[in-house]
Amino acid sequence: MTKLIAVNNLSIAYAGPAGWTNIVEGVSFDIARGEAFGLVGESGCGKSTVAYRLLGYQAPNSRVQTGKVLFEGTDLLQLDAPSLAALRGRKIAFVPQNPTTALSPGMRVGSQIREMISTHRALADNVSMDDRLRELFALVGLGDVRRRYPHELSGGQQQRVTIAMAVACNPDLLVLDEPTTGLDVTTQRQIIRLLSELRSRIGMAMLYVTHDLALLAQIADRVGVMYAGQLVETADSETLLSRPLHPYSRGLIASIPTIQHATLGARGLTGVLRRDQMPGGCKFQPRCDAASEACRSTPQSLDKVDASHAVACMRWRELAPPATPPVLDKTPIGNTDATGNLLSLQNLTLSYTQSGWLRTLLGQEGKVTAREIEIELNAGEIVALVGESGSGKSTIARAISGRLAPRSGSISLGGERLEPRLSQRSRQQLRQIQYIFQNPDASLNPRRKVRAILERPLDHFGIEFETATLEDILESVGLHADYLERFPEQLSGGERQRVAIARALLVKPQLLICDEILSALDVSVQAKIVELLASLKAQHAVAMLFISHDLAVVRQLADRVAVLYLGELMQVSRTKALFSSPRHPYTEMLLRAAPDLHKDDYKPMPPAMPQSMSVHGEGCPLAGRCPRQVDSRCAQSRPPLQRTADGFIRCHIPVGQLAVPA
Repeated sequence: MTKLIAVNNLSIAYAGPAGWTNIVEGVSFDIARGEAFGLVGESGCGKSTVAYRLLGYQAPNSRVQTGKVLFEGTDLLQLDAPSLAALRGRKIAFVPQNPTTALSPGMRVGSQIREMISTHRALADNVSMDDRLRELFALVGLGDVRRRYPHELSGGQQQRVTIAMAVACNPDLLVLDEPTTGLDVTTQRQIIRLLSELRSRIGMAMLYVTHDLALLAQIADRVGVMYAGQLVETADSETLLSRPLHPYSRGLIASIPTIQHATLGARGLTGVLRRDQMPGGCKFQPRCDAASEACRSTPQSLDKVDASHAVACMRWRELAPPATPPVLDKTPIGNTDATGNLLSLQNLTLSYTQSGWLRTLLGQEGKVTAREIEIELNAGEIVALVGESGSGKSTIARAISGRLAPRSGSISLGGERLEPRLSQRSRQQLRQIQYIFQNPDASLNPRRKVRAILERPLDHFGIEFETATLEDILESVGLHADYLERFPEQLSGGERQRVAIARALLVKPQLLICDEILSALDVSVQAKIVELLASLKAQHAVAMLFISHDLAVVRQLADRVAVLYLGELMQVSRTKALFSSPRHPYTEMLLRAAPDLHKDDYKPMPPAMPQSMSVHGEGCPLAGRCPRQVDSRCAQSRPPLQRTADGFIRCHIPVGQLAVPA
C-alpha cells in the first residue's frame, strides 16, 4: 500500500515558566491509503498534539523543534494558512473529542453541515443538498434532525453530527480524537461499522486517537503506544493486544476491565505520568516494575522485533510475556451490602416542555422524556443507569439534582421530599447531592485556576480547609499539587475531568450523581477512579447514581443496574444476575455490543430513532427493533411490569421464557 501521510522525527515543545519543554519527541509513523492507525496512551502523553499537527494546527505557545508531516509528499508544516484551509475538510477531516464546543450553539445542525459541503463544493451534480443531509444523518444513525440546535440533542447525538460533518466531503484522511468516548456501546459499534464501510467505499485512511483499546481492536490495522511524548511500541493491533512487549503496553492492557473480566485483582499501572520527574533514560522507568539501573540513564529507541513490530525497551527479550495470558480475578468491587434508603424516585415522569405559558403557547403537553420511573437507592449503594444516548439517563439525573422539575411524581432524599427546583432546596440538601458532569470543558471555569475551582464549593458551604486538603484530593484522583496553579486549558481532557471529580468529592456528599464521568479518562486513570469511588462507598457510605455506557466498569462497580430505553425502565436487577443472565432483549443487545480485546464479527442492530412518547404512550418502545418481538401486542400495548427476585422486567414475554445465558 502507498503511504498517504508520513510523520518523520516529529518533536514539539511548549512554552512554560521554565522555558521550552518537549511534549512530543522523535515520533515517526506512516499511514497508508485506506489504513486505520490507532494512537493510544494516557492523558497528557502527547497523542492529541500529534493528531492536531496532521491538520496543520499549532497552539500559540508551541513550536515544532524537528520533523516533517508529509501528506501526499507535501510537508504540512511548511504550508501557509490558505493552503491548509483548502485541505481541511476536503482532503483531511477532523472529529473532535468534545462535540459541545465543536458545534456552533446558534446554528441548526443541518446548516452547519450545509456550510461545510458548500465551502468545499462537495456536492454531486445529481444530488440535492437536502438529500445529501438526509443521507449523512442516516449514515450516523440519526433521523431528520436538520432543524435542531445542538442543545436539543444528547451528547452522543451531538457526536454523531460531528462525524457526519467530517465525512460529508469524503476525505482521504480522517483524524479522530477520542470520537466515541461519549457514546453508548451500541452507538459506538454503529460508528465503527460506518467508519469501516467508508474505508472500503472511498479508501479513507484514519488516525484514531483513543484510550479505548477494546474498541480500537475492532477497527485499527496497526497501533502505536505513546508514553511521555514518545512512541514506545508499534505493532499490528492483534499482536499488540494479545502479546504486548513493552511494560507500559502491558500495564495499559492489564488495566482494562471487560464484561467477561470485570477485574479488581489485575496488575495494571502504578503511579501517574509526571513530566517534571522524567529521567534522562527511559521515560517510563519511575513506574516500571521491571526497570534496572541502566534504564534510568539509557535513552530508549524503537527496536525492531519483526517487520511489523517494534518496541522501545532494552529488556524486551527477557521480559517477553507468556503465550497464554493469566486468568484474571473476576471478583467485582460492588455487590456489598447497603442499608437504609437514601434516594427514592416515585412514579417520576419528565418532560422538557413544562406547564405554564409555553404549554399554552404551543397548545401541547410536549414530549415525555422519561415515564413513570421508580428507583430506590440505599446509603452506600451504587446503582448504575445504562442505556443508549437519548434514552433519558441524564434527564433523570437533572431532575434529581433540581435542574429539571418533574411533570409528575416525587423525589425523596433520606425520607424527606425534595423540592422540584434547585433554588427551592436547602443548603444542606445542595451539599448532600453533588453532580459530576460528563463534559469538564463546560463545567470548569476557564478563567480560574484549579486552586480557585476547588476552593469555591468549600467557601460556598462554609467548610474550613488548608492547602493540604486540596493537594490530598488531587492526589486521590491521580494529579499532583502543581496542578493547583494551572488553568483548565492547560490540562488534557482526562486531567480536566479528574479536577471535576475532585471538586465534587471535597464537600463529602451523601449522594454522587456521576454522569459518564469516566468516558474522557484513559484506562489506567479509570481504574484509580473506580477504586476511589469504591473506597468512598465502603468508608463513608457514599451512594452513587452511576450513569455510564461502559458496561465493564458497571459490572465492576455497581451493586444494581437499571436499564433505560427511550425513557422507559426495561429492567432493574442485581449486577451479578444481570450479567450472568440478562433476560430482557434490550439488555442482551447492550451486552452483545460490548467489545472485547479481540476483533469480532458483531453486526450492530438498527439504531434507535428518537420518537415522541405521550403521557399515555402505547406499545413497547423497543418494538420494531427487538430481536425477540412476538406479535402485534409489542407495538400496540405497553409491556407489563413483571417482578423478579431482585427487581423487575418490563416485557410481554413471561419472565420464565426470558432467561437466556449471557
